[in-house]
Amino acid sequence: MPHTIQISVRPLVEYVFRSGSITSGFRTATTLTEGTRAHQQVQREYGEQDQKEVHLEAEIPYEDLVFAVEGRCDGLIIGDGNGPVMIDEIKSTSGNLDDITEDTYPVHWAQAKMYAYMYAKLHSTDEMAVQLTYFQIPAGDMKRFRRTFRTEELEQFVLEVVAAYAPYAYLLRDHAIRRDESIRGLSFPFPGYRAGQRKLMGAVYKTIGEGRRLFAKAPTGIGKTISTLFPSIKAMGEGTVQRIFYLTAKTITRTAAEEAVALMEAGGLHMHTVTLTAKDKICFGEEEGCGKDSCVFSEGYYDRINGAILDLLQNETTISRPVIEAYARKHKVCPFEFSLDAAYAADAVICDYNYVFDPRVSFKRMPEEVKKRSVILVDEAHNLVDRARSMFSAELRKSMFLEIQRAYKEINPGLYQAVKKVNTRFIVFRKVSGEEERMVGSHQPELLDELLEEFVMHAEAELVTGKSAEELDQLLECYFAAQAYLRISKLYDDRFVTYAEIDGSEVFLKLFCLDPSYLLQQAGKNYRSTILFSATLTPLMYYRDMLGAEEEDYSLSIPSPFSHEQLDVRLMPVSTRYKDRDRSKDAIVNMLDKLVKEKPVNTLIFLPSYPYMQDVYNAFKLLNPDLETQVQGHAMREEEREQFLSSYQVDRKEPLIGFAVMGGIFSEGIDLKGERLESVVVVGVGLPQLSFENDIIKEYFDRNEKNGYDYAYVYPGMNKVLQAGGRLIRSEEDRGTLVLVDDRFQTRQYNALLPEEWRHYRRI
Repeated sequence: MPHTIQISVRPLVEYVFRSGSITSGFRTATTLTEGTRAHQQVQREYGEQDQKEVHLEAEIPYEDLVFAVEGRCDGLIIGDGNGPVMIDEIKSTSGNLDDITEDTYPVHWAQAKMYAYMYAKLHSTDEMAVQLTYFQIPAGDMKRFRRTFRTEELEQFVLEVVAAYAPYAYLLRDHAIRRDESIRGLSFPFPGYRAGQRKLMGAVYKTIGEGRRLFAKAPTGIGKTISTLFPSIKAMGEGTVQRIFYLTAKTITRTAAEEAVALMEAGGLHMHTVTLTAKDKICFGEEEGCGKDSCVFSEGYYDRINGAILDLLQNETTISRPVIEAYARKHKVCPFEFSLDAAYAADAVICDYNYVFDPRVSFKRMPEEVKKRSVILVDEAHNLVDRARSMFSAELRKSMFLEIQRAYKEINPGLYQAVKKVNTRFIVFRKVSGEEERMVGSHQPELLDELLEEFVMHAEAELVTGKSAEELDQLLECYFAAQAYLRISKLYDDRFVTYAEIDGSEVFLKLFCLDPSYLLQQAGKNYRSTILFSATLTPLMYYRDMLGAEEEDYSLSIPSPFSHEQLDVRLMPVSTRYKDRDRSKDAIVNMLDKLVKEKPVNTLIFLPSYPYMQDVYNAFKLLNPDLETQVQGHAMREEEREQFLSSYQVDRKEPLIGFAVMGGIFSEGIDLKGERLESVVVVGVGLPQLSFENDIIKEYFDRNEKNGYDYAYVYPGMNKVLQAGGRLIRSEEDRGTLVLVDDRFQTRQYNALLPEEWRHYRRI
């Protein structure tokens, strides 16, 4: 039985024909790719008989494989019927058309010839014409190359293409057979199930089977990572799922996913899992040959990447950062781009939220048919609300454009005039504002999109001139900000506001997404299933609302598997409101002093802000100068974070008292089991600071008949409390003391948001 390879034209020909280097520093969004405006302008010239955006498909047998190839050609020129039908492949460029010759881009000819072959086979024609149309932005000039091919020539060409792709296809086929066999024999990697674990796994499996979304509130310590990955992998073995995306907000939760996969691999699983690391973290840097203007790992990247991917996939399954780095050095390829290329071939990808949800970053080359057979697992899904607001918002500053205007006045008149128009538009905002320092509106600024598009076109033309990265840094930053703004402006609707802040000559402009639910819903629509899970999706209705649930989507809430006896909860009802902090500080410090003397164990104390934390810490240290303490610092490096956590050891001679910020890096995702952490103190109800943006969010939800204060302040704040307190009991063996400090915990509004096992508190 022949094995079928489903593939689109573009990835097929790019695999075989792409060559050369990654463009250092700047990769324009339109250069030599399908620019929508360019297509439309070229297609307007077509005759009545001609067609645009024509879907084509063909089956191409090769040995014991069948390539099911499909794609959409830009144009089909029928003409007057006297000559052969012609395929038109349109490419836009900001570069100089004089630099493009007939043979500059073999991959473009390959793409057009594939379409020509597919049309010829479908319509039994003997001859086809092929045309490459290069459209120069912004001038609108065109350059065309034409060739004619006999159908036998096209067939020979297509067979050569699939033959070149075949080793990769065979590798993926053989891997898939071995993977599916290993999944069928895979057992749950623990001797038993924790309470609620089977229920969660069953819900995940059912949700994937039905192609829906699941919102799961599952308590800390239940084993959420394995409980979502295991049923997803089982669904992959049955052919329901082709790919798994495990999304996390933090490096530490990424590690938990890697460990869960390693555990299953020890039990016989054979699966390609790639972990993606942020570009700035994985880049080798100048000491290894990656400078600003040249990089040995980027130069000739496409000449080496296919060999690197084959080597990697033949020899590795768990493809973590160290593995990527080792093979990148071996094959001299850029580690970040290499990891992305490996991700397109992997069975499972562990990565940040933005690779799926951010319109500026997401997997652009992921075919729709792959998405339709993929499951998204969103770990710590409570984080996605704020992250999504950020991903779907965009901001600009007037000063950015004024600097470019000054820099290019004599150098590039076209760019100077384009950026001057944008800067002038900002001056209009400033004048309209009068004496007001802020303006808020429900519409986008008039004309700004058109002016930014003109600026972007001229900026691209300047950025491809080959100047050094240092010379172009300022322009590059401004260009990317304008592109981000234009991308978000296309998503703008009544869930956004526009606001401007005026400070002297500076104007700050923001398209601010207040409610990301619809855009999150749309981003996940193309995928088979999405599982959103966290210990703190409380209240569930709020997170369903904010994360884009539809009526038919499932919800699941699993009670804590741990007994009340494991947790000694105490409540200190004093005010930690900003105005009362000086008054209540001494009482809190005295309570901490008594606690560490009564319970001389490793302790973590969470406070609402850095200044407040430092204040309480200083007073505590005066009372306990000999106690070993540590304090979370601002913008800690990864090694410093690891040092902070690794200090919490079981075999310490003296207990360690740590001070950290609620909602910070140590208040979620960390796992300090047993005697590593036996006391946690949470000071305050975690409310975000009163701010202009939070007030806008509050007013928006008030207008939409919801409790705006709860949506903007209470629910996000209490989530930080639940996360911080959740650091304490991580397993059936853990015991500990949790102290909640704030009189608001006694009120119905806040008490109702506490986990059931926390409500059995003792007042102190």
